[in-house]
Amino acid sequence: MTNIDDRTAEVPGTLDDAAVAALGGWLRRQGIGSVVSDVEPLAGGTQNVVVRLRVDGRPVVLRRPPPHPRPNSNRTMTREVAVLRTLAGSAVPHPEFVAACEDLDVLGVVFYLMEDVDGFNPATEVAPAYVADPQLRHRVGLNYAADLARLSTADWQGRPLQQLHRPGSFLARQVPNFVALLDSYRHERYQPETLAVGRLADWLVAHRPPDGEPGIMHGDAHLNNVLLRRDVPEVAAFVDWEMCTIGDPLLDLGWILVCWPHDPDPINAGRELAALGGLPSRTELVAAYADAEGRSTENLDWYVAMACFKLAIVIEGTYSRYLAGQAHRDAGERLHDSASRLIGLGERVAAGDSPFA
Repeated sequence: MTNIDDRTAEVPGTLDDAAVAALGGWLRRQGIGSVVSDVEPLAGGTQNVVVRLRVDGRPVVLRRPPPHPRPNSNRTMTREVAVLRTLAGSAVPHPEFVAACEDLDVLGVVFYLMEDVDGFNPATEVAPAYVADPQLRHRVGLNYAADLARLSTADWQGRPLQQLHRPGSFLARQVPNFVALLDSYRHERYQPETLAVGRLADWLVAHRPPDGEPGIMHGDAHLNNVLLRRDVPEVAAFVDWEMCTIGDPLLDLGWILVCWPHDPDPINAGRELAALGGLPSRTELVAAYADAEGRSTENLDWYVAMACFKLAIVIEGTYSRYLAGQAHRDAGERLHDSASRLIGLGERVAAGDSPFA
């Protein structure tokens, strides 16, 4: 899930000797391999544990919940497995699924293995080719939007992700679901009314457009959650699929517009790449997405405002945890400020004064 440039998130975990031994035993029983070596923790925009390792010399990546799992951590892992299995053979850039383990006797949590993708995360580094050529930076942004559009048209029916599809209006569920999420943060030191979402919530309910054709949504699409190819302006893989679902994919488009690293830039995504300049404008992103997907963007402002609303509530959780003594003060206060700013930006969109146009 988005951690919005949270430099105080959990330090990336790894596997201790006992876990490596347990993993090796499981791999042997599954007939996948026998020797686990070169275990290396990977940093990134996630609070899950992501580890690069080799199985009989083959480079793979293991992903598992954090050392102190949340109540839904194992379900999140099974969701991500369903995503990778659904996308197998598609044109959507993603890591190839290798194997998954739901036996809690192995590592104590659900985990899975996937292909080790050769690419760079623009939040933490920039490949030399992109430093040298601004055209690469511009073109990769357009290709990013087009690939996100292709995700929305990937086949999901009759595949593992179908289990996430619910009957009824996906869009109608969004405001009550996220108001409930905000209320779930309540404790003796935090009152949800601290984040003034009421006016924006009312506008979103009153102006809700008809649901579009359901498709796969990444759910947290921004430049911290992607790997780019090093020598060509292409997406190597979308990563961090924990918020993926079947819904109205235009919410993904609204999300990338809100998170795009142009002014206003509420989350500072892809900061290393963005610092070089040359990325396409938001208008160009919309055109690239529409050209690849063909979906009408007539009501795009609603989706942008909804993205502001949802993202604000997601990151407000860190402020609640800080007040409960479960997160760092600087992270909690910074993200609360960002959440409040996002609600204000969403209200501007609702008033017809979109800063994201």
